[in-house]
Amino acid sequence: MKQKAIFLDRDGVINIEKDYLYKIEDFEFIDGLIEALQYLQSLGYLLFIITNQSGIGRGYYTNEDFENLTKWMIDELKKNNITISQVEHCPHAPDVECTCRKPKTGMIDNILKNFDIDLDSSWLIGDKTSDIECALNSNIKNTIQVRSGHTFSDSKADYVIDKLDQQSINSIIIG
Repeated sequence: MKQKAIFLDRDGVINIEKDYLYKIEDFEFIDGLIEALQYLQSLGYLLFIITNQSGIGRGYYTNEDFENLTKWMIDELKKNNITISQVEHCPHAPDVECTCRKPKTGMIDNILKNFDIDLDSSWLIGDKTSDIECALNSNIKNTIQVRSGHTFSDSKADYVIDKLDQQSINSIIIG
């Protein structure tokens, strides 16, 4: 049976946007995120993270730095009974030709190799146009763009909310 999923960008959606974040001590969850993820999980959604991490390709931090922060973040979420089913990241700088950097679909394609996901009942939540374009390119039918990360003027997303919290998504996502 196909499962429904929430694909989440990291910086600006899960944590407060800080350019090239890789240190645990600089990581701050967005207020209300924990309750929102618990709520989405209670509705039967699998949770995935897809994140461009060009700081690796630019030499600002290493893949190991990213992996250490990711392990810490997943452990913090587990303490709140939140399971992240898979994390995918693109380590490439924007000028490198790759198949994984959003808006390309490589990270989602990798997840779909491991999980049978119903893209029609799944959602992608991001803070950039490239996130929303990734959803469209991957045939993920439902999109939300948050204002808690990068600023934008127009959005291709189905919904725009201030941040990912239970109150904001309660009226949008029905189990």
